[in-house]
Amino acid sequence: MPGRLLSLVRPAPASSPPLDQLKGHKKHSDTPLFPPVYSVERPSQKNKSQESLVMEAFKRHGLGGRQNSFKKSPKTSPKAEPQPAAVLNMLVESPPLVFFNSPQTSTGAIISGLLNIEVHEPNVTLEHMEMRLLAIVTTKKPVHQHCSDCTSQTTEIHKWEFLRGAVQLHFGQHSFPFSHLVPGHLPATTHGQITALDYYLDAVATLSNGKKLEYKRALDIKRSIVPGPDKHSIRIFPPTNLTASVKLPPVVHPIGDFGVEMRLSGVTQTKDDSQSRWRLRKLNWRIEETQKSISPACPKHANKVGGEGKGILHDDTRTIASEEVKTGWKTDFTEGNIDCEFRARCNIAHNPLCDMDSQSGMSVRHNLVIEMVVAEEWAPLKKLNQATPTGAARVLRTQFHLVLTERSGMGISWDEEQPPLYEDVPASPPTYIGDYDGPPLHDEHDELHLGP
Repeated sequence: MPGRLLSLVRPAPASSPPLDQLKGHKKHSDTPLFPPVYSVERPSQKNKSQESLVMEAFKRHGLGGRQNSFKKSPKTSPKAEPQPAAVLNMLVESPPLVFFNSPQTSTGAIISGLLNIEVHEPNVTLEHMEMRLLAIVTTKKPVHQHCSDCTSQTTEIHKWEFLRGAVQLHFGQHSFPFSHLVPGHLPATTHGQITALDYYLDAVATLSNGKKLEYKRALDIKRSIVPGPDKHSIRIFPPTNLTASVKLPPVVHPIGDFGVEMRLSGVTQTKDDSQSRWRLRKLNWRIEETQKSISPACPKHANKVGGEGKGILHDDTRTIASEEVKTGWKTDFTEGNIDCEFRARCNIAHNPLCDMDSQSGMSVRHNLVIEMVVAEEWAPLKKLNQATPTGAARVLRTQFHLVLTERSGMGISWDEEQPPLYEDVPASPPTYIGDYDGPPLHDEHDELHLGP
């Protein structure tokens, strides 16, 4: 089902006279009923000074015939729109929708609020009122450019039916509560370069006269991965003996920087009378974002992709941050190690997306790419300080997967919101019968109320 833009319908109140009656009244009367005609005659100029009269003469001369034509078309008041019989609105009471941890382990987030209908007339009869939670996927590269079914697909996640029969509402505001636990396996809201995923609350109320009141609200669903231990990765660069050991944080965020620690070992190779070693000359890093999406075909254009249930795979890779590290590493040829540490961050100007993976084929992943240029040197064992470049150089390139996720913010996990289960309820408080050795409590109470 394609996504469609819903607009607010403003029905005319029942007390307003029909347009035919207004037109008939205007025909039988010399003075128009609506809109009124205002006078455009100039005020008297008896009390004006001579200077103001000269300035007005210049203005009339400059305007020329425009003033005459302006006088022929009198001003009219703006058209007033009729007040609708009722208006739908919504109040969301739950915290921001944030899924915690991966889709396989997330319990989801709860949404709760009030769907309000404000009645402007004495009485309004509602025949039916419902609301749906929709997920709309919009493809920027559809199979057919001018087909709405190929461009967007709509999925209904949940449906609320507030009224199933006719109900009469009086003047004022009426509230209908709603709540739902949004499943945690759903992907977060994503606006990518080739595909966009949005969530909406779509409410529709049908009046007794057949008119509909509609309300649409966008939901911003995010995912936050709880940080864990640091990740350690090792990369080997054959045919050399160089080995890179990198320490990365478990998760990174679109805003803020993170530290990267790297040790390059095996840079020194000692022979009988000489030593060959690698010296780090240049280091670059960049963060690449890879987006993948499948554009499905509607039944009318399924023959373009080979039948129904098939689509076209699109992928897009872009660089969201890059920098050259010129200094900051330490070289120890005695141990044969080069230690390097730098700070990396995403460029917020590129609007980086968070990692996501959907069963529909939409995914977003990030990689940290590190490139190093090393040059070989030769030095005798007796004079290690007198190194001579051999002219050999290599480019070492490696990449590491980054988990880019949102911060938790004000979101609350459903695990912390849900009430305790039956097996989680602790034992009852201990009884105090038999533990009190003093006189009975009722005798002490009587003694306190005895008079002198």
